[in-house]
Amino acid sequence: MRANNILVASSFIWLLVSFWNRNDLPRDIEYVAEISEEPRQTATSQQAFTATYNDVEYLVEPEYEYELTGMIVSFRHHEGNSRMHLQANDHLNMLDVCVVWGQNTASAQLHKINFWNGIFTCNVRTRDQAAWDSFDMNQLSNNHLISDDDYIRDRVRDIRIGDQIHVRGYLASYSSANGGRRGTSTTRTDSGDGACETVYVEDFRIVRPATSYWRISMYASLAFFLLGLFIHFRRPYRPY
Repeated sequence: MRANNILVASSFIWLLVSFWNRNDLPRDIEYVAEISEEPRQTATSQQAFTATYNDVEYLVEPEYEYELTGMIVSFRHHEGNSRMHLQANDHLNMLDVCVVWGQNTASAQLHKINFWNGIFTCNVRTRDQAAWDSFDMNQLSNNHLISDDDYIRDRVRDIRIGDQIHVRGYLASYSSANGGRRGTSTTRTDSGDGACETVYVEDFRIVRPATSYWRISMYASLAFFLLGLFIHFRRPYRPY
């Protein structure tokens, strides 16, 4: 069946293209009103406390109460049993998430900027000068999200590029007896080492999930590809 062979080949190509672009920022995004606001950082009376995860006890030292609404442009889940987190005995850091807010979300050029997370950093790059000129690095932050709450840790696993999220908790330093100590930035205008916000999360919500047409296309092409394979292998064998 020549038509089915075309279906298999074209859907496979479609699948590869959509998979490659699945994490692109959507072009048309409907933003929640709160995303225009700067993160809220206020004084706290919360004293240092202990948090235990994966049989390791951490001392968490809150510095400010913190609340942020932003759109995810990049993220990196962390597995505490691998790489540098294992060396630092750091199982509390569940996720690094890079977000934008304010005028950055109003820019029509945002999709022309590439974002990606390293182990501890959020990186930004573009070859489009107009896109770069419209971008405000002070309305971007890379957040080390920490929690010993399994419910919160489960919720952050569901995030996607373009999701708009609300995070509430404490800007905090944390340490463990047999590991290192990680501090936190307390301003949105710094850069380089130590510029990331470390947030002990008390509440995490996806306030508006992204609608990614590339991701929808990926699942649709996968369905057509599997259908084509099913038809191919169900056909009676006909020797030439």
